[in-house]
Amino acid sequence: MYSFQDLAVLFEERFIATLPFAVSPTTLYDPCKYILQNGGKRIRPVLCLMASELFGEISEDAWNGAYGIELFHNFTLIHDDIMDNAPIRRGQPTIHARFGLASGILTGDVMCAYAYDQIAKIKTGLPQVFTLFNNTAIGVSEGQQLDMDFETRNDVTIDEYLHMVTLKTSVLLACSLKMGALVSGGLGDTANKLYEFGKNMGIAFQLQDDYLDAFGDTQKLGKQNGGDIRGNKKTYLYLKALELANSQQRREIEALLPENGDEKVKAMLGLYNQTGADVACRDAVASYSRLAFGNVEELAIPSKRKEPLIALANYLLGRDK
Repeated sequence: MYSFQDLAVLFEERFIATLPFAVSPTTLYDPCKYILQNGGKRIRPVLCLMASELFGEISEDAWNGAYGIELFHNFTLIHDDIMDNAPIRRGQPTIHARFGLASGILTGDVMCAYAYDQIAKIKTGLPQVFTLFNNTAIGVSEGQQLDMDFETRNDVTIDEYLHMVTLKTSVLLACSLKMGALVSGGLGDTANKLYEFGKNMGIAFQLQDDYLDAFGDTQKLGKQNGGDIRGNKKTYLYLKALELANSQQRREIEALLPENGDEKVKAMLGLYNQTGADVACRDAVASYSRLAFGNVEELAIPSKRKEPLIALANYLLGRDK
């Protein structure tokens, strides 16, 4: 059984060496290569490979699924960065910041097309895989739209936020795991439990990401600190702060929304601390982490084969066990 780190190295070598893009026009394909060669944790494709290995040798179908998933994930990042007007991704200028808005849109479009081309190479269970992948793509789009809608709404609930997070972030992690199972003989209840594991882990991961966006180290994150606060994102931290705030704190939170810059971020972080929203967010991460680990424990697979998956989840969720 491979560890996540070993599989990530193998994936990186194979993926970068066999990028599927055409040669011309370079103005379209150079930006594709730029973002894919800029690193990234490769979590989603490796989850697909790890799920495949639960049932034996990693199949060529799983590799094709992993390639398609990583291409699709990066397509979503390119368009997310455009919509968020984000200047930095993985410590480097975003596609639209470096190559221009039009290039960013077209690069994302063509990368999505190549993602589907990779998925189409799968031979085992392709109808089920395509249904899963299409539903995931639709869900991610719905989640991104809800995320943008929430920016102009003042009545977003925590339940609505968690639904948005599930669509925008979790379903692709869940899809990666279930796809790896489907192409490798893991059907029915096992594939569904892997999906639930990915979904719950994804929610915990996103809530943790919300926390790190606010309180994390910019150099370690590779992106601008406090971006969610600057963009008035209705994150778990923000919504929980409103829920827990007294009348004075609520007025202070609302007064900060039209503001911008570092002072806004500093003041909002102080309010997150004062209301206890920071602690509540960490507690929610722990709660969804427990659900995710429960899903893994229920898998009818020898414990030894599950160890790499559990180790990865521990790492991603910052959990010691």
